Amino acid sequence: MHPSSPNSANETLVSRRNWLVLAASAGASIASQTQAADSDKKPALSLELAAGARVYNIRDYGAKGDGKTVDTTAVQDAVDTCARERGGTVLVPAGDFVIGTVELKSNVRLYLSPQGRLLGTADIKHYSPGKGVPTSNGNVVLLYAASAENITVEGTGTVDGQGAKFYTGRGDNTGPGQKREEGYVDRPHLIIFYRCKNLRVRDTFFTASAYHCMRILECRNVQLEAVRIHNRVNKNNDGFHIVSSEFVHIANCDVACQDDACALFGSNKFVTVTNCTFSTRWSIFRFGGGEAENIVVSNCVIYETYGCAIKIRIGGGSRIENVLFDNIIMRDVTGPISIGLDSTSHRASASGEARAKGVVRNLMFRGIRATVVAEGKTHADLPFPSSFRPGETRTCIVLNGVGEDFLQDITLSDVHITFEGGGTAEEAARLKVPKMAGEYFELGTLPAYGLYARNVRGLTLKNVRFETTKPDLRPALLCDNVADLAATTFSAHGNPEADSVVRFINSKDALLTGCRVLTPAATFLDVRGEDCASITVDGGDVSKAKTPVSFNEDARKDSVRLRI
Repeated sequence: MHPSSPNSANETLVSRRNWLVLAASAGASIASQTQAADSDKKPALSLELAAGARVYNIRDYGAKGDGKTVDTTAVQDAVDTCARERGGTVLVPAGDFVIGTVELKSNVRLYLSPQGRLLGTADIKHYSPGKGVPTSNGNVVLLYAASAENITVEGTGTVDGQGAKFYTGRGDNTGPGQKREEGYVDRPHLIIFYRCKNLRVRDTFFTASAYHCMRILECRNVQLEAVRIHNRVNKNNDGFHIVSSEFVHIANCDVACQDDACALFGSNKFVTVTNCTFSTRWSIFRFGGGEAENIVVSNCVIYETYGCAIKIRIGGGSRIENVLFDNIIMRDVTGPISIGLDSTSHRASASGEARAKGVVRNLMFRGIRATVVAEGKTHADLPFPSSFRPGETRTCIVLNGVGEDFLQDITLSDVHITFEGGGTAEEAARLKVPKMAGEYFELGTLPAYGLYARNVRGLTLKNVRFETTKPDLRPALLCDNVADLAATTFSAHGNPEADSVVRFINSKDALLTGCRVLTPAATFLDVRGEDCASITVDGGDVSKAKTPVSFNEDARKDSVRLRI
């Protein structure tokens, strides 16, 4: 073809393009060969460049994942190698990897693939106490880390303790009147972190522990996010058990367990819990001991909890303050809130000196919506029955100071609770409530269906509404030795067969503004005791009560100023 023809120009262009492609391919081949040669000459250089970012597949260390072979050594070897080589990711691929005790170490990320499972062996001989982990509540464990940092456990796989195989029917005997030394504590927890920093657990499913699920002990900078826990195969099956830790953030988690769902013991500080769901036989949020402060729980749903949703027990030398519960839904619970302060409890220190008085101060419960059932039930997925004590029936909110102890500055704001009711005249007439602040059920069924407050200074009720679905002969609100009370727009169901909607015993400096009686009642306010003073009822609508105020047990008529 003539060079000047149009086709000649196109052929020349195509041939140039082909030449460029061939040249590029040849260059890439030469470059790859050169890199391979350099790699053969300097393998240490590429390893150094990848330090801290490599993946250690536990199968490469001999793990079988067949659901039968005990793979503890292989998993531990992968963790040890990862930690020794400046960290990285230990990968649990698809498979059922049976293990005993494994120690996690600094800078290690344990990643569980979606079908990867770590199964706790049923043979106790393959478990050991965590090195350096305190023996309190036992320290036998499946996964643990002590005095480590930068540890992550994540991935949508599963850690399964197979805890039903350790069931004996016995618990750890930490309840009132039980012999702690005879408790069953030599069984494995699922995971323990002790004195760790920069700890993260994300997305993983934890289930069937023989004891507590996750223990966070004296740790700092902890993030627990999108964790799922189902722990209902044994006694004392806690969810999160957090002790004396700081900067702890729990978000988007779902916890269903048999015992405390989110225990916060000791000196926990700067803690947030948000956007979570919880269910248990016993308590959801449990506080006790130490100096706890600056804690916020928000946007959580509590359901089918047949013990006490929020339980706080403070003794001598302990303190809790600056705690907020905000936007909480409770569905089918008993004992919605119970706070007890008794400085005579644990009063003596190890040196024999008297401890400082306990402190409960600046607690707020805001935006609470709840339905409270009269009696608890056994969860359908719990393999053994739940037993209930008499004091666990027809429960109410309890604010309880004992002796010379006073709870200070407690606020309930925008709270609407529907109680099943059913309280009897005998329960309403019960005046001798034990002067103690132990477990909530030790007080027995209380003489109020909504709120029982004893020894409180600075109690604020704002837009609080109590209703019952069955007739209840107890008052909605009972204040015993309460000072500095402000109740604004407090509304409650009454009963014409009951003594009153509100009962004050030796209480003073109270202002009830804009209160409402929602159903027919005999009396709005029953005032008892000669120490009642400076009580004002201002406005509102108490017309459904036949009598606005009654005076009993030496109460003076000038103790109440009525402006309605």
